[in-house]
Amino acid sequence: MEHTAPAPDAPDGPEDDAPEPGTLNAVLVLASTSGGIGAHVRSLAQGLSAHGLEVTVCGPEETDRQFGFSGTGARFHPVEITPTPGARSDAAAVGELRRAFASARASLVHAHGLRAALLSDLALRTARTDIPLVVTSHHANLATGVERRLLRLMERRVARAADLVLGASSDLVARARDLGAADARLGPVAAPPLAPAVRSRDEVRLELLGKDADQDRPVVLAVGRLVPQKNFQLLLDAATGWKAGKGGAQAPLVAIAGEGAEQAALKALIKAERLPVKLLGYREDVAELLAAADVVVIPSRWEARSLVAQEALRAGVPLVATAVGGLPELVGDAAVLVPPGDATALAAAVSGLLASPEQRAELAAQGRAQAETWPDEADTVAQVLSVYDELVAAP
Repeated sequence: MEHTAPAPDAPDGPEDDAPEPGTLNAVLVLASTSGGIGAHVRSLAQGLSAHGLEVTVCGPEETDRQFGFSGTGARFHPVEITPTPGARSDAAAVGELRRAFASARASLVHAHGLRAALLSDLALRTARTDIPLVVTSHHANLATGVERRLLRLMERRVARAADLVLGASSDLVARARDLGAADARLGPVAAPPLAPAVRSRDEVRLELLGKDADQDRPVVLAVGRLVPQKNFQLLLDAATGWKAGKGGAQAPLVAIAGEGAEQAALKALIKAERLPVKLLGYREDVAELLAAADVVVIPSRWEARSLVAQEALRAGVPLVATAVGGLPELVGDAAVLVPPGDATALAAAVSGLLASPEQRAELAAQGRAQAETWPDEADTVAQVLSVYDELVAAP
């Protein structure tokens, strides 16, 4: 699909900016500093570079500081793509993307997320180039009202502009097709390996529970950005009515690792309701937190191919999650799924697991077995490389 909208102020690039014969120069574009997209792009940048591609990553400078794209073998080109549209900021980003595509002698552009895809398409159109555009769709449209309708218009434009849409889950693939994508396929996002644990389970539990607490008290862990999509409010609602397990066991301590816009509101609610919940902030020791947890909870309104779910099942930690988006196809029967928004069902599922060591052990084994069926980072890179070769070779 060609990107050939007229642009009087956008001269054609010089001939010597064309890709060298026999080389494949990929430009990866992202706008978000959220963990899932950034981790995926870093994994692709490293894997594609190892396969001999010339890779350039374009995104806000903060993304390079957070994910270290410059250390993957790829070149990083800063482009300040803002989270929300703005005439001046978008015009500057489009211009910078055009310069990045030209200096990288791009054979192909691969944008991740709606904002990155919109601006990449505009940069390609105004440059009057037929460089293929691949878009990976990571998120569903969860907005309401006028914002939802506007986002749908943008989604439709991206779906129809892209030469290929890769959906991180099957529902995203179906949505892209409904919006008019010429080619939409499943593009699984593999969770990169976590940094190995340094501290023992007992040491981490001592930190979480406190030295004067019963160290056998159950720990329920949740990990993610503190934003509406993750719906940690639901987990707090469940915590208000948590019942003791069999034999008079204590109500669990809920530990939430992450930061985001809802942090202050959640903190205020925890204090007002005196909930057994700790907000841990941003953590890099997720492997250690998983080892210390008895159950992991994902209360989200929607997820594609949740990295936390992958990490929990790989680690053999029982998972309770809402049955939304791509979670059911990801975890299969290896997790307890509950209806979205149902705090009572969530609380009951967690309480049931905490009261049954046998069920937890069974889920731990099933989780590890399920994880063996997922494509790993090497498989994901191989699939993306195959797609690139297909599009670049097409007439």
